[in-house]
Amino acid sequence: MNSSLVAPGSVLGVLGGGQLGAMFAQAATRLGHHVAVWDPDPDAPAHRLADHSFPSLFTDERTFTQFAGLVSVVTYEWENVPAVLCERLERTSPVRPASSVLRRIQNRLVQKTFLAAQGFPVPRFAALTEPDRLPEILEQLGYPAVCKTATAGYDGKGQWRIDAPSSVPSVKKSLTASSLSAMEWIVESFVPFERELSILVARGIDGQTIVYPLVENVHEAGILRMTVVPAQVPAHVVERSADLARAVVARMEGIGLFCLELFLLPDQRVLINEVAPRPHNSGHYTLDACNVSQFEQQVRAVTGLPPQEVLLTNPAAMVNLIGEDAETIKRDLECRRLLGLPGAFVHDYGKRAIRPRRKMGHVTFLAHDVQTARDRGSRLWQSLLLASRT
Repeated sequence: MNSSLVAPGSVLGVLGGGQLGAMFAQAATRLGHHVAVWDPDPDAPAHRLADHSFPSLFTDERTFTQFAGLVSVVTYEWENVPAVLCERLERTSPVRPASSVLRRIQNRLVQKTFLAAQGFPVPRFAALTEPDRLPEILEQLGYPAVCKTATAGYDGKGQWRIDAPSSVPSVKKSLTASSLSAMEWIVESFVPFERELSILVARGIDGQTIVYPLVENVHEAGILRMTVVPAQVPAHVVERSADLARAVVARMEGIGLFCLELFLLPDQRVLINEVAPRPHNSGHYTLDACNVSQFEQQVRAVTGLPPQEVLLTNPAAMVNLIGEDAETIKRDLECRRLLGLPGAFVHDYGKRAIRPRRKMGHVTFLAHDVQTARDRGSRLWQSLLLASRT
């Protein structure tokens, strides 16, 4: 038997206990494994599904010793877990994706530099380490542009769009206020995209790679609101996106489940926005619309099993439930009607505290055709918006 395989009944370690960690734990349990979750937040939903729960800081030495002694392999549900922790864990167990992959991905500047050096298509960008240099960099890149923190930040946080020189002083002020913590930023030319796309890709320990269908994403205020699959784009765009996904993960020598976020330009070229070394919000449709979910695929890859070929059983639309949406769908009559339609699946993440902009769950609509799925997802989204204004 391959010594890299992790046998059923082993303990899989996951760093991070949010909804992605919880869904990973469910998939791992179905495949016969035990799960150890390490997340500093005692209310993180994955703790309630774990066989071994560690609600302590990632710097806690006692937890490190216990966690490292339990697990046969480690993965993570969030790219902002400490890379140094993953490096230490690699001394006793495989970490998949490896800490070297994590370091390359979790810093947007390092990630974009790597992708560009390998010849992959990315937006024009420049490094920014001193807020005072922002006007100079914008002179090079032009307007509009987007400034992002190089590390951390997600769902639109830590990002500033700069449409004209008049916006520069306020952005500089924000950067200066945060630069006390020695931050660095990446400034990118704003991409006049036609659509936002993404694609999941799984790569096993032997290099075998599979891709999921290309999907279209719609954002609201920087947060993913709806995903539609399959994306309604020309066949050559689907093929190009799949080729990019395979090539990027192979070049990184990644093992696990990844997601490429993409921009589709009006001339039908595809640019890479970001790479995530984990399951992705836009891949939640796979729980209901595919023969193998992104979380089961993640379990297979990190335990040494070959990735499984993917079949999309139905076109689908996935709608995120943000903040109060989780309560709105219970009382709003139109939401309840839509959730009663055949092919509607509600997923509640079990988060105790409702906060603005927090992802509380999602709804997936399956249909015989993609337009019907899209229409049902759009109607739920609009119903949630209307309900929030009343």
